[in-house]
Amino acid sequence: MIPRFTDHAANERTYLAWVRTAITVMAFGFLLERFDIFLAYAVRSTGKTIPGLHVRASEWLGLMLLLFGALMVLFATIRFTKNRKLIAADEMCSYGGTWLDHVMGPVLIAMAVFLLVYVARQIIALG
Repeated sequence: MIPRFTDHAANERTYLAWVRTAITVMAFGFLLERFDIFLAYAVRSTGKTIPGLHVRASEWLGLMLLLFGALMVLFATIRFTKNRKLIAADEMCSYGGTWLDHVMGPVLIAMAVFLLVYVARQIIALG
C-alpha cells in the first residue's frame, strides 16, 4: 500500500487536468494561427480588397497561445513534483498559491478579450 495514496492520486489528477488544459490552449493557438487562411479565403470569395483586415494579429496571438500552453505544462510539472515531495514529507506545511496561480487567470482573460475584439473587428471588416 502506498502511504497517502489518495493525496498522490489527487495530485496526479490535478496535474493531468493542467496538461489537458495546456493541450487545449495549444490546439486553440494552432487553430488561431491558421485563422488567416480562413480570412484570406473569405476575402477572396467576396472579390474585393478590405483594408481593415489584419491577419498578422491572429498569427501572433496563436503563437502566444502555443507558447503559453507549453509554459503551462512546464509549470504544472514543477508544481506536481513540488506537491509530490510535500505529500511524501512527514512534517506539516502550509499550502499556498504561487504567483503563477494568480497570474494565469488574468492572462487568459486578457487573451480572450483581445481575441473577442480581434474577431469582432475582422467580422465587421468582412461585412
